Amino acid sequence: MDEERTEIGTLGEFGLIAELTQNLETHQDSTKVGVGDDAAVLAPVEGHRTLVSTDLLCEGIHFDLTYSPLKHLGYKAVVVNLSDICAMNGTPRQVVVGLGLSNRFSVEAVKELYSGIKLACSRYKVDLVGGDTTSSKSGLTLSVTAIGDASKEKVVLRGGAKAGDLLVVSGELGGAYMGLQILEREKLVFKEAPGAQPDLSGHEELLERQLKPEARTDVVEELAKLELTPSAMIDISDGLASETLHIAAQSQCGVKLYEDKVPMSEKMYDTAREFNLDPTLCALSGGEDYELLFTVPQSRFEDIRNHPMFSIIGHLTEDREERTLVTRNGLETELKAQGWDGLSANS
Repeated sequence: MDEERTEIGTLGEFGLIAELTQNLETHQDSTKVGVGDDAAVLAPVEGHRTLVSTDLLCEGIHFDLTYSPLKHLGYKAVVVNLSDICAMNGTPRQVVVGLGLSNRFSVEAVKELYSGIKLACSRYKVDLVGGDTTSSKSGLTLSVTAIGDASKEKVVLRGGAKAGDLLVVSGELGGAYMGLQILEREKLVFKEAPGAQPDLSGHEELLERQLKPEARTDVVEELAKLELTPSAMIDISDGLASETLHIAAQSQCGVKLYEDKVPMSEKMYDTAREFNLDPTLCALSGGEDYELLFTVPQSRFEDIRNHPMFSIIGHLTEDREERTLVTRNGLETELKAQGWDGLSANS
């Protein structure tokens, strides 16, 4: 029996929006008017600064629908924007979603995409307050704007670190990249043998890191409990090495990073070896981990060093030109950014 398929044209733009946004729940007091008018109405929080971040996700560039379920894609599209708000030491409050849709997508497919968007909004208690839909001749495009806030004293930029500050990261790195390698391998197998079933068993941890990442709102909350405001912070979307160099450059410092301190899960390490890849390179340049990388003064060392959420992986230096990676055997080599560049022909 064929699956039900409703053409988007039978509903029209406003009918589709109504279908997608019915029964939206509001979580934030700052949301005064959400979906349904010409613009959302948001109330600023007194003493806070508003934070706004936008990501554009294009089919064939940022995601592959061969192995990205629409529900997971909707969830991830929201989460990666919330991660940017977290990277400013802020709290996400609202999102706005824009969709470009080709005629190969049915109403049912778009509703599946929106189910992931709504799930992320529910999980992080943010409000979907608006957006737009339009036709597209080149597949699926998503544009998500996240809005959040932080008290003006707590907003953290990339460029506030000082020489001697400790470089700290949350979680474990490289898992999302290895999840992508597994998916790409099974895609190649499917192309050669369309009847073959993908072999994904035992890789659930890595696949989830790639297909359904989480924004580290818990890190922001934990830093608040520690009464610790980082001197600089960034989320790891383009790879640890790239993000480290962003902080160093914008803080006008150099950096020394220690390979043996970079946190990696045993599953990621073993899978990288299985693929004949260097686990450290995967952690440094893989990207899409959406962990938080931040700096703190050395005076806060005791608050961080044994904390289960954090790893101290290096420090910033006086020499602005220094980009040092200290290997496990004590050799010093140049730390290079080999992560994602959205406008690079080689990415």
